[in-house]
Amino acid sequence: MNVPDRIEKKITLRAPISRVWNAISDAQQFGEWFGVAFDGPFVAGTRLTGKIRPTTVDPEVAKLQEPHEGKAFEFTVDRIEPQRLIAFRWHPFAIEPGADYSTEPTTLIVFELAEVPGGTLLTISESGFDGIPLKRRAEAFKANEGGWEHQSKLIEKYLQAHAA
Repeated sequence: MNVPDRIEKKITLRAPISRVWNAISDAQQFGEWFGVAFDGPFVAGTRLTGKIRPTTVDPEVAKLQEPHEGKAFEFTVDRIEPQRLIAFRWHPFAIEPGADYSTEPTTLIVFELAEVPGGTLLTISESGFDGIPLKRRAEAFKANEGGWEHQSKLIEKYLQAHAA
């Protein structure tokens, strides 16, 4: 199976850039909609541990996350350009208990913001699947493509529920 190297999702959010920026750049707010608790703030160059916890904004998605609650993963803040872009690196679909993924390449996740009429265009991309070992590449791509679709809806629900 030929697996693309990149996933991209776009959503127009009815919120100003400043509000969307806070939801993606503040580790606590990010965790509420994404469904994760981080052990520190987002600072460029920092490696954090995230533990899965059910999202607070969608009961159906929260139910899907419940079996994975407490599972940890590493998340590195790659780059921060305030009000415009935040980028992270992680090991996609690193779910096998006891497996050591530390020698594998990571993928790059970018949240990019642009002002559009009526709100903010959020583009979420994840690239680098070509570097993921072949034995899990297709499964990682499929899981994350569906995951980013869910996450784009979750941030929209979060912003609606927490309108300023």
